[in-house]
Amino acid sequence: MGTRPARQPLGRGLASLLGDVSLPSPGNEKPGLRQIPLDLLEPNPFQPRTGFPKETLDELAESIRARGILQPLLVRPHPSDPGRFRIVAGERRWRAAGMAGLHEVPAVVQEMSDADAAASALIENLLREDLNPIDEAEGYNRLLDELAWTQDSLAEVLGKSRTHITNALRLLNLPASVQAEVRNGTLSFGHARALLGHPDPEAMAALVRDKALTVRQTEAAISRAAAGPKNKAQGRLPDVTSLERDLTARLGFRARVRVDRHGRVSVGLDFADTHQLEAWMASLKG
Repeated sequence: MGTRPARQPLGRGLASLLGDVSLPSPGNEKPGLRQIPLDLLEPNPFQPRTGFPKETLDELAESIRARGILQPLLVRPHPSDPGRFRIVAGERRWRAAGMAGLHEVPAVVQEMSDADAAASALIENLLREDLNPIDEAEGYNRLLDELAWTQDSLAEVLGKSRTHITNALRLLNLPASVQAEVRNGTLSFGHARALLGHPDPEAMAALVRDKALTVRQTEAAISRAAAGPKNKAQGRLPDVTSLERDLTARLGFRARVRVDRHGRVSVGLDFADTHQLEAWMASLKG
């Protein structure tokens, strides 16, 4: 699938699919809008969101009981089961409607491909800005893989910077346990991005959690850990100088002591010629 033809219809965002977000007045229904029984709807297989916290569903269900559904769902005909529909946008409203005791929901029915359904679902969630960073990154990754978009074209469609897309995708390099903490909100996006620079993200994540470190504190701790061995070696330099003087005085020729960034020590000896070296080795045997 070519990049340009696939993304042109989506450049207008979800508004191009739903139009006015409010429900029309009776007798003024928009084309494609209808009431659909809940049991004829099923979740979007391309839904980027992996979890629906019960607390937020409870709040939405209470709002629906009081005011009804203020924005219709976006659905498409089921590709293999006539008479049924797949949700493109609004799965949380669908779930909350069932909790609120509704039997049907307002929905805009629109024909669309799997690719358009995947992109529309991600756009809908991003417009609401409540996706966790890992679900967001996985959504980006899926669009890149399945629609063969580039990061530049994806950034253009979603109205994000390419840097944001790149930084989000890098989070998928974190261990699964750390990703889970980012997904459930224990670690923020800033924490996760900092952990990418640590050789053991899981251990560092535990430290962040146990000590309730801020993002700045986490970045500083990781920087100190990276510079630690070097600082340790530098801290021994005065002792190294003293050792070099003592060895030179005892041996009668210049000694050089070096400490690498891991704290390992090496000693070098400067001889005037091979005769001096042979004499010194002979003295060792004696």
